[in-house]
Amino acid sequence: MSNVRENFYRRTIVRLIPNRNSSVLICGGGSFDKLVFELCGFTNVTVSNLDSRMTGNEYAPFHWAYEDAESLSYADASFDYVVIHAAVHHASSPHRVLTEMYRVARKGVLAIESRDSWIMRLLERYGLTQVYEHAAVYYNGCQFGGVNNTEIPNFVYRWTEREIEKTIKSYAPYARHRFDYGYETSFPLTPELEKNGMLKYILLRLAQPFFWLLTRLFIRQQNLFAFFIEKPTLPDHLFPWIRLTDENKLVFNVDWGNNQYRKGDPAKKR
Repeated sequence: MSNVRENFYRRTIVRLIPNRNSSVLICGGGSFDKLVFELCGFTNVTVSNLDSRMTGNEYAPFHWAYEDAESLSYADASFDYVVIHAAVHHASSPHRVLTEMYRVARKGVLAIESRDSWIMRLLERYGLTQVYEHAAVYYNGCQFGGVNNTEIPNFVYRWTEREIEKTIKSYAPYARHRFDYGYETSFPLTPELEKNGMLKYILLRLAQPFFWLLTRLFIRQQNLFAFFIEKPTLPDHLFPWIRLTDENKLVFNVDWGNNQYRKGDPAKKR
């Protein structure tokens, strides 16, 4: 992993998860995640992934769990934060991963992925970055590293801000959410691919100064994309058409509905 990516990861964690004593679940995690969270001073961390080669000793002193991010075994709100780095795009149902992370988190969800920008689409079109991640499978002995950590190369699912917000608003439509985004540029884009493609590597290096200038003018065109979803506090952030009962059940606010829709209803004036 490049120093740019590591520094971006660390800065993002420190900015968005200020309490180092927070309980954190890392989905699709590995040695890089362990290193970053250790450097940031966290202690209550569980690293999870779908890699059957792991024993758990690799992540000591952190905890380890064999978990499918699309169907986590944990109860709702089991961890303060749920984090994933460069792994959502390995799932067969990326949106399911995001909603499962949201379900298991108490305070918030943090992901670092690739953004679906027009620059990335251009690079995909000319083979300067991967559309299907076959390099990851090849460098994992042709047995791991693909979709759901199988030998089948995964499609590299890239995100936009709008798509993230629509996903969460659909899953939890009862309250207001806060979304936070961060952007950074990391070269090379696909190290394994460029390692054996010198012409592509040279082209990318020649384009790097122009890419740098462009991304300073259009910050969202960068290839590292962090997004954070802060879970709402209930009942403070509930929409006015929702209320919380004494049994902690979310129901439609009939009083709000009457006020909103029966203003001109003659029956209300009787």
